[in-house]
Amino acid sequence: MKRENKTKLRNRLSRIEGQVRGIGRMVDEERYCIDVLTQLQAVRAALSRVETEMLKDHLGHCIEAAITGGDAAEQRQKAGELIELLERSAK
Repeated sequence: MKRENKTKLRNRLSRIEGQVRGIGRMVDEERYCIDVLTQLQAVRAALSRVETEMLKDHLGHCIEAAITGGDAAEQRQKAGELIELLERSAK
């Protein structure tokens, strides 16, 4: 992972962590359900953005290195990992 991406992703994850703690407080305070659901959707969207950035980084770094490295076994391994990940997310 590139250093600048790591910092950005770590910052995003810290914000998400704060959002989740805030949702916990909202539940404790018995806040209006729609308000809690709205925050849950925001967290899910934020996690999706982190996931997208991680996937881009993986493709641009790990997969690209396997392709340019010329090692067919490593290429198959990286492709297999990605396919497995995508299959899990489709369920």
